[in-house]
Formats: sequence, C-alpha cells, structure tokens
Amino acid sequence: MDHPADGDCTSRTGLNWLLHRAAQKLGAVAQEAAGRHGITTRGQVVLTALVSEEFRRTQLALGHALGLDKTTLTAELDRLERAGLVVRKPDPHDRRVRVAAITERGRAVQREVDALHVEVEREFTAELTPEENRALHTLLRRLITFDHGPDSGSCL
Repeated sequence: MDHPADGDCTSRTGLNWLLHRAAQKLGAVAQEAAGRHGITTRGQVVLTALVSEEFRRTQLALGHALGLDKTTLTAELDRLERAGLVVRKPDPHDRRVRVAAITERGRAVQREVDALHVEVEREFTAELTPEENRALHTLLRRLITFDHGPDSGSCL
C-alpha cells in the first residue's frame, strides 16, 4: 500500500500543525532555491532587508527589526560577508557600532533568489484558485496582525 510522503500526519487538523506543516513544505523548497545561490533563506531575508533604505541601520537595529538575536544575525552576516554579498563598516556616528550594507553582487543574488521564491510560491499555491490564493493571503495577514500577545520569533 502506498502511503503519503508524510505518513498519517495528513490526518492532523489543528491550525498550529497545519500552518507549521505548510510552512515546512514551502520553506524546504524555498531553501533549496536560495541554496542554488549559496545562501540560506534567512540570508535572503537579511539581503532583502538590506536592499530597503529603511534597514540602513546598525546590526543591532537590523536584528531587532528582523526578530533575530545578535548571535544568529552575526553568524548570518559573517556568511554573507564571506560570500561577498554584504560588507560591514563602522557607523560614521559611532565607530563602536557596525552597519551592514549590501554589495552589488548581493543585490544581484537577492533579486535572483527573490524571483525564485516568487516562482516557488506560485507553484506551491498552483492548486488554489486566484480567489483562494487572495483569501489565504488576506486571512494570514489578519491572523498575523491581530494582537495575540507578544510578537516573538524571527522573520524566518
């Protein structure tokens, strides 16, 4: 008898499990896409933040905005810097503080991985009608923005 890839886990119906499982499935494919460019999905989140003028700030502020602790962000920035995708420089206003900046190569990788992630999401939701896809996004945004207690966890 053939069993689904995730065994009898498909019988689970709790919202937490369903959201987590959907995120795992989408995340695995997204990670594979990012890995083709030598970065992690978390690295892509950092690069995307650095592309935005809004995130041209200290490492500490960047970590706070992304929900990443100092150790996790530093390790990710180390990887991205070794790959030539970011540089870290002293803040001109406080030389004790470092500011991460995306390089041109980093911008190119970010654009390519972003395009791959768009395609991954399109394929992941291909079985949904356009109306269902819009509803899914709308409902998830609403759930995320409701005040259900402290906002913990990272962007990834």
